[in-house]
This record gives sequence, structure tokens and C-alpha cells, in this order.
Amino acid sequence: MTMNSNASHVNHHSFILTGIPGMPDKNAWMAFPLGFLYTLTLLGNGTILAVIKVDESLHEPMYYFLSILALTDVSLSMSTLPSMLSIFWFNVPEIPFDACITQMFFIHGFGVVESGVLVSMAFDRFVAIRDPLRYASILTHGIIGKIGIVVLTRAVCVVFPVPFLIKRLPFCHSNVLSHSYCLHQDAMRLACASTRINSLYGLIIVIFTLGLDAIIILFSYVLILKTVLGIASRDERLKALNTCLSHICAVLLFYIPLIGVTMIHRFGKHLSPVVHTLMANIYLLLPPVLNPIVYSVKTKQIRGRIIHMFQRRTNRA
Repeated sequence: MTMNSNASHVNHHSFILTGIPGMPDKNAWMAFPLGFLYTLTLLGNGTILAVIKVDESLHEPMYYFLSILALTDVSLSMSTLPSMLSIFWFNVPEIPFDACITQMFFIHGFGVVESGVLVSMAFDRFVAIRDPLRYASILTHGIIGKIGIVVLTRAVCVVFPVPFLIKRLPFCHSNVLSHSYCLHQDAMRLACASTRINSLYGLIIVIFTLGLDAIIILFSYVLILKTVLGIASRDERLKALNTCLSHICAVLLFYIPLIGVTMIHRFGKHLSPVVHTLMANIYLLLPPVLNPIVYSVKTKQIRGRIIHMFQRRTNRA
């Protein structure tokens, strides 16, 4: 730590991450459950990617978007992994300032990417149901690639200023963050100077990315429902809606914890710190674990291919 000229501020070279608030002696109990969750994330999403790559019948737009979602989930999980391991496995809660800012960039960045991918998948379902005969010709490999680039570029552009907005702030007194990883809003509250610009920019990001994406997804499903209700056959209507179930579950898995974390952060200051930590961990760890399970259970082609793959390995053994 180094003092500035008037000795009123202390600029920290590192932050201290919090494991289980108020119960640091219990951190070791979280090591194996967290390790299990990260293993499930890698195995689940890795299996989805392997199945889609191997099975040529799955080389369709829907499954390409699912591959992008799986890659995003793995990347988001890996963004939190270093600090989680440091705290719960090695009992080293300190993280250098620059490493904290880097982790912050990737966590927020991949969060925006995931939201964009869910919007892309909603568009995919709309095209598949609205115009099934032209589905493959509309969503060509080139279009899917361009959508992926736009989603990634948008995330980088909107999150890029965040590290600089944090780095310009002076920090004094406490350097203890309230989570097991670095978030913009968490680091911001430790600053000595006004954080109005940071708060305003964070609000703009939420409204014009996550908020706007949620509205677009909702509007897409209004159009999908309108199209489905126009189908004469009841069986065809159910079949069309069934193709959307996995995506709807993925949207709920992403947005419900996000809304929960936001509401608790804004209005739940009286709640136990353990509740804040639990909700923040659920928001980042649960979707990457459950998304591949949902798609494996709800998507007949993927479920069948996974069963076939394991049966072949069992027979070989």
C-alpha cells in the first residue's frame, strides 16, 4: 500500500475476497461442492460440444447456437475459477488489483455475451417456427458467424470502459470485497470518491443490454405464440412449442438469478451477508451447470446421441 501526498487515501495494491461471510473457518467445507460444480460444468458443456461436433445430423443453426451457449458457459465459469480455488482450496483470499479488474472484465463481459446468445437463440426459434421451409437458407453458416461476432463485439465494447472507471477511483480504509470474485458494483462501494459515473454507466449497461435483451426475447415469444396459435393441428402446435422449451428454461435460469441478485443488492441490505453471497454464486454457477442438463433432457436428438455414445463405450468395455 502506498500513501498519496496528503496521506488521506490509501491506494490498495490488492483486494481481499470473501469466502463464507463471518465464517472463514468454514471455507474448506465449500471446496469439494464447488469442485463438483465446476467438474459438472466442464463435463456437461464439453459433452454437448462433442456430441454436436461428432453428429452431422446436429449441424443445424439451433445446435450451432447451443454450441456458442456452451462455450460461453464454460468461459463464464472459468472466469470465476481462479479466485474460487484460491479462497476455498488454498485459503489465499488476496487478489492483486490488476488481476481483480481483469476478472471483473471477463465476468461482466461473458455475462453480456450469454444474454446476447439467448437473444440469438430466440431469433433462431422464431425463424424455425415462422418460416420452417427457409430456416436453413436464412440462418446460414455465414449469418450465424456474423451474429456470433456481433454478440461478442457488443459485449467487449460495453464492458471495456469498466476497468478504467474502476482504476481511476481512489480506495481507502477497507479493501475487503463481499464476494469470492470481483464485480464492478462490489469494488465500486469501497471507493473514497464519488462513484456517480460508475453507477450511471452500470445502470446504462443493465438497461441497454440485459434489459433490452429481455424485452427482445419476450417480444420474440409473443410472435412465436401468435404463429403457433395460427397452426391448425393441435399436435403440430405442441410440437412447435416443445422445440422452445429448452431455450425458455435457459432464459429463466439466466434472468431469474440475475433479477434476484439485483433485487437483493438494491433492497436487501438488511439481509445476512450469507444470503448475498449465496445469490451471487447461484447467478454465476447455476446456469452453466444446468443448461447442458436441460438441453440433454429436453432435446430428443442430443439425449439420444448421448445415450448412444455411452452405450458404445459400455459395449467396448
